[in-house]
Amino acid sequence: MELHYPFDEPPQLGRPMRVAAGIYWLRIPLPMVLDHINLWLLEDGDGWTIVDTGLALAETRELWQQVLDEWMNGLPVKRVIVTHLHPDHLGLAGWLVEKTGARFYMSQTEYTMGCKLRADTGQSAPQGAVEFYRAAGFCDADLDRFRRMYGRFGKMVAPLPDDYTRLADTDTLRIGEFSWEIVTGSGHSPEHVCLYNPELELFISGDQLLPRISSVITVWPTEPDANPLRNWLDSCKKLSDFLPGQVLVLPSHGQPFHGAHHRLAALIDGHEQVLGKLLEACSTPQRAIDVFDVLFKGKVDEGNYMMACGESIAHLNYLMNQSVISTEMDPQGVRWYRQA
Repeated sequence: MELHYPFDEPPQLGRPMRVAAGIYWLRIPLPMVLDHINLWLLEDGDGWTIVDTGLALAETRELWQQVLDEWMNGLPVKRVIVTHLHPDHLGLAGWLVEKTGARFYMSQTEYTMGCKLRADTGQSAPQGAVEFYRAAGFCDADLDRFRRMYGRFGKMVAPLPDDYTRLADTDTLRIGEFSWEIVTGSGHSPEHVCLYNPELELFISGDQLLPRISSVITVWPTEPDANPLRNWLDSCKKLSDFLPGQVLVLPSHGQPFHGAHHRLAALIDGHEQVLGKLLEACSTPQRAIDVFDVLFKGKVDEGNYMMACGESIAHLNYLMNQSVISTEMDPQGVRWYRQA
């Protein structure tokens, strides 16, 4: 089954659109190549539940204020649920919770890591992180740019609530008339929360399942030996086993779609093809920055250089864990990968 998009057009920015009984689609702009995020408003009895929040920007606050004042009919926000810690999802959670008095829901790993990253704001880059990118092949100019960029998380994320309600895999939430099952995934982020409504066959997927782009799978300096691609592929297989064939996926980017199984199979196959090409490339020694052409169709520039590097390392770490490539460090502290 190819993907099918039941809605001809997305909603206008800042204007919610009904997608199912008690479920509304809110689109918020992002100031980047990926120029929007989809947020979800769920009728919750005598109030509302919000899923994801957008970046902590003045423009986003203004749009939310408009929705709260003009669209929610004076009903309170009872819950704010955040699927994962990335700033476009978490950014205004603290602001919304403080403004509305809502309870805040998130998985434990995402909440604690989000708190840590926000605490790094304004700090100097740790030497270990600098050496991580030096090992990947960064030149001195690249390392200087990393030092300047370090600790920007808090500039995009408002102060987080001091307490939260933990969401974990297989939990059930009663929201309004419906029960929603919590399904977690990993790889794109450590404990990503998705929500499944079996009565309506709806799946709020966050970034765990997107229709047109593959979610970024990245290794960061805090866990240099991580194998997030293994976690990602396992999560895709888990979702394929869990979701019914006709489920309507409500993703964070792009448009709602049918065809989850087809999309999950394509995502798995795409990564497996890239891994085969990467193994072939490692017939000669490679640094992490040398394999961008194998992994990416688009241009890698200053704006996405660190993320591209982390994704290269994620694929190389996967092959390392399969024992088909090996690695060694040269006297300059640069790591080289080659077929084992």
